[in-house]
Amino acid sequence: MDDRLERFVRTTFRSAGRRYAEARRAYRAGRVESDFPKDEAGKVRIVCRREADRRAVALDDEGRPDCFEAGHPDCEGCAEDVREGVVETW
Repeated sequence: MDDRLERFVRTTFRSAGRRYAEARRAYRAGRVESDFPKDEAGKVRIVCRREADRRAVALDDEGRPDCFEAGHPDCEGCAEDVREGVVETW
């Protein structure tokens, strides 16, 4: 393959990959903010995995509830579910 053609293909695929990643991040960020039921204060209503109770929580920029405790398996799983849009709500 010609060097110029190979370089063109490589840069085109890299550019497409970056645009795809940006679009995916934007889509996920939009889902985190809009798909969940909220209370009067605008907090997201989720069911806590760790304590098995209903909570109204704020989400940070990474989609973690404000009750999130790093390293705890239930909290890590909950944060992942929130980012994926599949956390249990009420």
